[in-house]
Amino acid sequence: MKFYQDPLQTLNTITGYGDNHVEINKVCYMHSVIVFPDGDVRNWSVSHFDALLPEHFESLISLSPEVVIFGSGKRLRLQNPRLTASLAELQIGVEAMNFQAACRTYNILMAEGRKVVLALLIESETTT
Repeated sequence: MKFYQDPLQTLNTITGYGDNHVEINKVCYMHSVIVFPDGDVRNWSVSHFDALLPEHFESLISLSPEVVIFGSGKRLRLQNPRLTASLAELQIGVEAMNFQAACRTYNILMAEGRKVVLALLIESETTT
């Protein structure tokens, strides 16, 4: 009989955040990201709330989530339902929250073993 410790499964955990960044497993990201419990953190190709398109949310379907947590930025902004219609058709829930609440909620659901995807909008600073 062989006794050994199973290697720890590393789950993508939010380890910190600020107004314009998120830290996932102690790695800092300063752009919009898609986070799910396992696998690589993905870039989310949207930099402003007003630039959101249905395609941004449709790309999440392949991850087979039960629920999508949408971190809308520093303050809560509700997305137009047409943006998430493809998710609703598949009975995938979408919850919009401000950035900080979205990070905390993702960590809780992920720790419970839920199939959750976090779509974090980190808006780019614009210069005029």
